[in-house]
Amino acid sequence: MRIEDYALIGDMQSAALVGRDGSIDWLCLPRFDSPACFAALLGGERNGHWWLGPEGRPMATRRRYRGETLVLESEWETEGGTVRVIDFMPPRHANPDVVRIVEGVSGTVRMATELRIRFDYGRIVPWVRRTEGHLQAVGGPDSVWLHSPVPLTGGDYAHKATFDVTAGQRVAFVFTWHPSHEPMPVELDAEVQLAETEQMWSEWVSRCTYQGPWREAVVRSLITLKALTYSPTGGIVAAPTTSLPENIGGIRNWDYRFCWLRDATMTLEALIGAGYLNEARDWRAWLLRAIAGRAQDLQIMYGVAGERRLPEMEVGWLPGYEESRPVRIGNAAVEQLQLDVYGEVLNALHMSRTSGLAPDDRAWAIQRELLDYLETHWDAPDEGLWEVRGPRRHFVHSKVMCWVAFDRAISHVERFGRSGPVERWRALRDRIHAEVCDKGFDPERGTFTQSYGSRELDAALLMIPMVGFLPPDDPRVHGTIAAIERELSADGFVLRYPTAEDNAVDGLPGDEGAFLACSFWLAEAMAMTGRRKDAERLFERLLALRNDVGLLAEEFDPRLGRMVGNFPQAFSHVPLIHTARALNGDAR
Repeated sequence: MRIEDYALIGDMQSAALVGRDGSIDWLCLPRFDSPACFAALLGGERNGHWWLGPEGRPMATRRRYRGETLVLESEWETEGGTVRVIDFMPPRHANPDVVRIVEGVSGTVRMATELRIRFDYGRIVPWVRRTEGHLQAVGGPDSVWLHSPVPLTGGDYAHKATFDVTAGQRVAFVFTWHPSHEPMPVELDAEVQLAETEQMWSEWVSRCTYQGPWREAVVRSLITLKALTYSPTGGIVAAPTTSLPENIGGIRNWDYRFCWLRDATMTLEALIGAGYLNEARDWRAWLLRAIAGRAQDLQIMYGVAGERRLPEMEVGWLPGYEESRPVRIGNAAVEQLQLDVYGEVLNALHMSRTSGLAPDDRAWAIQRELLDYLETHWDAPDEGLWEVRGPRRHFVHSKVMCWVAFDRAISHVERFGRSGPVERWRALRDRIHAEVCDKGFDPERGTFTQSYGSRELDAALLMIPMVGFLPPDDPRVHGTIAAIERELSADGFVLRYPTAEDNAVDGLPGDEGAFLACSFWLAEAMAMTGRRKDAERLFERLLALRNDVGLLAEEFDPRLGRMVGNFPQAFSHVPLIHTARALNGDAR
């Protein structure tokens, strides 16, 4: 299936992707970054999946989330009648579960299910036994139980069953993970968990303060961002998947199941703007734990509990999504220097404080530590926010975000009475500003460039007016927007930067799709510079790219007319929210 044929369910510890055919093809347990027990998404059914639907395996006639929740309903209309499957993961902060309830809507429908459990990304075929009428699968440290009212028959390293469901009948399956050395977990009451899960999501959404146009898209994006939050610690993952390709059949396949400081801070801004201060508090606590130590040891990403070691390796036994190899777990970019992260972190901490979060002395102490480091390292070349695997450069966006770091620190001292060398910071802020405008601007073309001395463009330059580096009415801002529209356009959407073979900035072969975050940035920049009609037109086109349940991947390939990259992607849903707020007249 296409990437957009999947829907997300999750419990804020992990998440599953459910296909339009009723198959769960991706699930990592017990955490987002744990090895997958269903990995058909990156291989085939023999790498693990759980299909449940009408015999013959048709695609669902329609599907939706139940109201403003993360409870998924898929419906099939067949010759014999109509049937509905309700999929969800109860956020109960215990052993993670997947609950699937089959509901007869009309007539009688012949249903079927196939369960193939494969631990360690499809590599380990577990030992399966029946205990007290239920299935238990064990493989090393992992164990799962399937509580099923329907007897399943084993064969060919899978378990299958067929059964009839009639109008008004409900058949519930509960799939529960737990450590293999522990006794059988207590069986859940599926109907009770369904009611509690719906109530939890409805209550959470009721706190949303956004009431402008496009509320449906904004709320669905907020729910998606909340679903990507690891609730035990407050960490926020970039996406629940690994190695969904940026170019079908190519090698641009990365593991996004970690907490990028940049992505998390942008997610935090979106949540704060919608009234979710509790998430800001939890994220700040996660951040202070994760980055505790020397400022020079700051990483661009961490594990969901703050882990620092995220070694990258290739999973050779998985063929990859549509033969897109290699499949990677871990991410070597953890070792990169990305100076913009310092600005993102300091901006988010300042925004949290200005939004009403209580002061924290440890937070200010860490900010001072980061600023001390940045004072002597801001002028170094780095890999930039796109994590290029080519040579380090003086990326303009990185320098702009260094300016943001000192600008926000100055504001923090002036507004909240904190101590700090404000005059020194102010002088350095002005120096960075002058250098960027001198070395990072091409007066001949009237645009900022990707790096000092380069003639290439970078969509991250659209952030210049959004972070306050220059006002929206500055001619250099208008020139940059015009150049990006002209030179980085892909059917009206926006590429991150040129990926032609003669431009080896990222050190990788092959092309990629239009980056959805960058396309939303262009719409927001248009809105800020008075081009409201153009902004609305582009925004509506971007909203039309969402799949049938409102989700976005990382990129869209206009040539193929389909989504590419990891899915769903926080970095796509965050600027959707910002753009809607900008068009509504709300300030960042």
